[in-house]
Amino acid sequence: MKLFTLLFALFLISMLFWAFYRSKVKKSGFKVPAVFPEKWRNFLENEVQFYANLNTDEKSLFESDVLHFLKRIRITGVKCEITDEDRLLVASSTVIPIFKFPEWEYKSLCEVLLYPDLFTEKFDFTGDHRYTSGMVGTGGAMNNVVIFSKPALRQGFDNKSDKSNVGIHEFVHLFDKQDGEIDGIPHVIMKNQTVLPWLHLISKMTAEMLSGKSDINVYGATNQQEFLAVASEYFFERPKLLKKNHPELYQILSEVFQNNLAEKAQS
Repeated sequence: MKLFTLLFALFLISMLFWAFYRSKVKKSGFKVPAVFPEKWRNFLENEVQFYANLNTDEKSLFESDVLHFLKRIRITGVKCEITDEDRLLVASSTVIPIFKFPEWEYKSLCEVLLYPDLFTEKFDFTGDHRYTSGMVGTGGAMNNVVIFSKPALRQGFDNKSDKSNVGIHEFVHLFDKQDGEIDGIPHVIMKNQTVLPWLHLISKMTAEMLSGKSDINVYGATNQQEFLAVASEYFFERPKLLKKNHPELYQILSEVFQNNLAEKAQS
């Protein structure tokens, strides 16, 4: 009798645990196809340079990561229509920084919002002084949200030579946040105890940017976290050029993202 009671109690505990787990599983609400559509594959080949540079097995893995993200995270259009192409660009933005980390996902993220235009820090996309193209929400209702200007997101992938991509930029911030804080010191640098050399490099390169002696977007001189995000855009968009112009920075970012992109990049 005691054994039966114990087994029954364990059964109830396991059922409660399973119910709790299921309640925490995020679902996007979007009906994700079981098999990656050929038209999606063609879109990625033409629009996402990172994907186009992958080999066949890597492309299959990328597609699997895209489907996994689309199942989990809701993508919502605010006063604008969301197409499959928009979803693929958002998902690609998330996959690119963590492609070499198969166990990693954006656990704190619940939703991605797309706005019809640039917006202010108060999330207004209709008035004046709208300069923001992307933002990782912090605090309150926006804490688990990433916001993009839909045209800016598309522009980041359309222009393959400008070293800029707002989608990658914002998700690098979330990658940076893995250790609990967006501070420009990703967990890989902390793990390898190369913090001081990294901070010294940021200081040196920031001075060059502010004096107009660098081809890195000067917005990266704002602070450490923006330097990491801006430099990462350059790394993923123009890896060969970054390696040529800034070999030390390229080497560190190759270690951070565990990806030697210049070997396979076309430009």
